[in-house]
Amino acid sequence: MLGQPTSRLESKLRPEEREGPVYKANKDAWVALVRDFRESLEKVRQGGGPKAVERQHKKGRLTARERIARLLDPGTEFYELMAFAGWGMYEEWGGAPAGGVITGLGQIQGQTWMIIANDATVKAGAFFPITAKKVIRAQTMALENRIPTLYLVDSAGVFLPLQDEVFPDQDDFGRIFYLNARMSALGIPQISAIMGNCVAGGAYLPVMTDVLIMTEGSGLYLAGPALVKAAIGQEVNSEELGGARMHFEVSGTVDFYEPNDEAALERIRQLIALYPPPRLAPWAEGRKEPREPLYPAEDLYGLIAPDGSRPYDLREVIARLVDGSEFLEYKGGYGETLVTGFARIGGFPVGIVGNQRLILKKKGRIEVGGVIYAEAADKTARFILEVNQMNIPLLFLQDVTGFMVGKESEQAGIIRRGAKLVNAVSNSVVPKITLILGGSFGAGNYALAGKAYAPRFIFAWPSAKYAVMGGAQAAKTLLELEVEKLKREGKEPSDEELKELYERIKGRYEETLDPRYAAARLWVDGILLPHETRKWLIRALEACALNPEREPFRTGVFQV
Repeated sequence: MLGQPTSRLESKLRPEEREGPVYKANKDAWVALVRDFRESLEKVRQGGGPKAVERQHKKGRLTARERIARLLDPGTEFYELMAFAGWGMYEEWGGAPAGGVITGLGQIQGQTWMIIANDATVKAGAFFPITAKKVIRAQTMALENRIPTLYLVDSAGVFLPLQDEVFPDQDDFGRIFYLNARMSALGIPQISAIMGNCVAGGAYLPVMTDVLIMTEGSGLYLAGPALVKAAIGQEVNSEELGGARMHFEVSGTVDFYEPNDEAALERIRQLIALYPPPRLAPWAEGRKEPREPLYPAEDLYGLIAPDGSRPYDLREVIARLVDGSEFLEYKGGYGETLVTGFARIGGFPVGIVGNQRLILKKKGRIEVGGVIYAEAADKTARFILEVNQMNIPLLFLQDVTGFMVGKESEQAGIIRRGAKLVNAVSNSVVPKITLILGGSFGAGNYALAGKAYAPRFIFAWPSAKYAVMGGAQAAKTLLELEVEKLKREGKEPSDEELKELYERIKGRYEETLDPRYAAARLWVDGILLPHETRKWLIRALEACALNPEREPFRTGVFQV
């Protein structure tokens, strides 16, 4: 154990261990993994490619990423969210890098804004199914955290070959306008700038925001000239139908007419400078001066095996994330496969819940790290009540294989006690942030604030694995089902065929465990490199701090 529960965490990592074989093997594995993810991210950020960028420039327009870069305060960073949206999807249509829309948090005139920018280099900014879901997720973050939101609109509308997957459902295209209206009603500032196409149903998005800017050469209409002619036989050119000057001088739809992108971006900065600073959440008002951890974040690469093959002490991770490496552990001697306690990150107070990955020997029995036992579930449910009473955010550090199974566990009431934990997590009203370090399997994902439990932000390391169960266990189960099917068909596979079938099933299943697979489908909001985790957590807490409201905390029927 690292130090006393009420004291500064003392790392057990000795200088000579940094030269040891285990540390070096872990680090080498991370180097290859980090390189792979950086290359993937660079590919995403190329959007539709150099030719598409050139076409955008020939129109006298900037790309989405160029627009964002010009908007941000000098020297500040853009925290891109959901960059891997659409990864490996829609390949029959040429793919949709980043889902065809750039989203993230940026500082403009000293204030945090959510930025949502259509990438016109990807199919002219058309909305794929994942595009709509990504915009909705960004809006939901803005709604829950009361983050002012800026839309840079440059889109050809719905991607028609997939319109049936974009248009009708609750979390499809129409939800965007619903959230526009809900955000407006809550007083969350929204500014739109039309800097290219804005057609069909998508035309409602900018018009439903507080301020609307439009650049020369852009178009805003429910139906373009060709569709108008086909529908009603009227011949009209694009400028007369929905040009910037027409909407500025005739329809009155546009608030500010600008000659080009650069002028529009400067106008946005002028407007944002007029907004007063937001009222912060009570837990953020007492923010202390941040203090760096005592130990370098780069140690994480040597301490943790990215494939999850070696045990590690979660306190070593916490010691490299929290201010001054200070951690007030809660019930440290009880239910030890879950670590709970209080700390500060970036000066903000937080409650932390995480999976201990050590093998623990206690009272004549061995407890496996990453497994949630009955006592750990009880302790953590009680801790979540305490954190809600204190009204401070919760940080979940997931590396979980699931709940303990077997006769002793069932007789100890694991289902009942696990349900109590799920109840507490479900009804918790303080901001939740989830970080998946390694495994996120089965009901463990649920109990520790997986995506279904509405964390304000959910991140993953490149080492994360996200599924009902691990690849080997799943492959064995799927193999048994496949063999039974073959036997019903009168076929008896040989040992060699069984081995080949097992490897094929395992490989196919493990493809879905890659965190890029999860990020592509928006199950996580971002993939973070371990040494950058602390700055991302601070940024997420700063965003959560913008919502001063708090619902009453109720648990409903609580298992005892």
